[in-house]
Amino acid sequence: MPQTNARVAVAERPLTRSDVHDAQRRLAGRVVRTPVVRSDDLDRRAGARLWLKAENLQRGGSFKLRGALLAVGRLAAAGSRGVVAQSTGNHAIAVALAARECGLPATLVLPCDAAPTKVRRIQESGAQVIQAGTVLADRIAVVEEHRAVHGYDVVDPYQDPDVVTGQGTATAELLDQVRAAGSRLDAVVLPVGGGSAVAGACLATAGEHIAVVAAEPSSVPALTEALRHGGPVNVPVRPTIADGLRPDRIGRLPFDTCHASLAEVLTVDEAEIAESMAVALTHTRLLVEPAAATALAAALRLVVAPRWRGLDVGVLLSGGNVEATLVASLLTDFAGR
Repeated sequence: MPQTNARVAVAERPLTRSDVHDAQRRLAGRVVRTPVVRSDDLDRRAGARLWLKAENLQRGGSFKLRGALLAVGRLAAAGSRGVVAQSTGNHAIAVALAARECGLPATLVLPCDAAPTKVRRIQESGAQVIQAGTVLADRIAVVEEHRAVHGYDVVDPYQDPDVVTGQGTATAELLDQVRAAGSRLDAVVLPVGGGSAVAGACLATAGEHIAVVAAEPSSVPALTEALRHGGPVNVPVRPTIADGLRPDRIGRLPFDTCHASLAEVLTVDEAEIAESMAVALTHTRLLVEPAAATALAAALRLVVAPRWRGLDVGVLLSGGNVEATLVASLLTDFAGR
C-alpha cells in the first residue's frame, strides 16, 4: 500500500555563513578533523602555496559524511522509518553510514556503471543498493518510487540544506587550520558534481575575500552550462574517470547559493585529472579519487596565471574511494612518461 508521509527537505530561506558554523557545532566529535597537507615539491611545481584538505581520510572516504550525518540525524529525530538517496557513489556511502549510526534502514540508488568499490562499501554498511540507468533522471525516478511505496525520507545530495551546510564545514575547517598555521587563503578550489561542495564553500567564505573556484570535468560541464543559461540545465554526459562528478545537472539549491559568489569555473580534461591523481600520490603520499584530483588539476592550472603566483590556495581533496585497478593503470602510465 503506498505511503504518503515521506519527507524531502527544502531550504525555507537563503542559507548563510552562520548555518555552516551551526553545522560545525552539530558535527563536533562526529567527523574526523582531516589534516591539511603541504608539499614543498608541489609548491615549487605550482609556484604557489597549496593547502590540501585531505577529506580522502574522512570516515567513509569522503567529505560527504558531513552533510549526511546532519540530514539523516534530523530525519531520525523526527521519527523517520528509513531513508533513500541517489548518488554516483560517495553520498550514498555517507548516507548508508549515517543511517546505520541512527538505526535506520537505507536504500541507495546508484548508476548501473557505479564503481564496484563504492557499491561494496555501501553493502558492507548493511544498506540496500539499487542500480538504475546512467543519468540523474534515471536515479531520481527510482528514488521517487521508493519514497512513495515505502514512505522513506529522501536525503537529496544537492537540495537538502543540511547536506549543503554540512559540506561547507570542510571548507570552514580548512580556513581555521590555515589560520592556525599563521597564514590566510587567497582562494579555495573545489570539485563540482551536483554542487554541494562549492555551494558550502561559498557560504563558509562569505565576507572573507577569498576567491572560490569550481572545477569540473570537461566531459560533464554542468555548472559551466548552468551559468551560461542562467540556471540548471541538463548536459550531455560523456565518459569521465571522475565518476563522482557525473551528475548531468547542477542542483538548484547549490546553484542559487553559489552562482553570484564564484570567482571562476575551470573545466579539466581527462589527461589532467589522471596526471593529478599521480601527482597527489607521488608528491603528497595521498591516494585520492579522480573527483578530488579534478580540483588539484584546476588548482595547478589556476596558479599559472600571474595574479595567483606565490599566493595561498586551498584545495578540497574531496574523497579517496578509488578502484585499485585504475590507480595501477594511471601510475603505470605516469611512470612511463
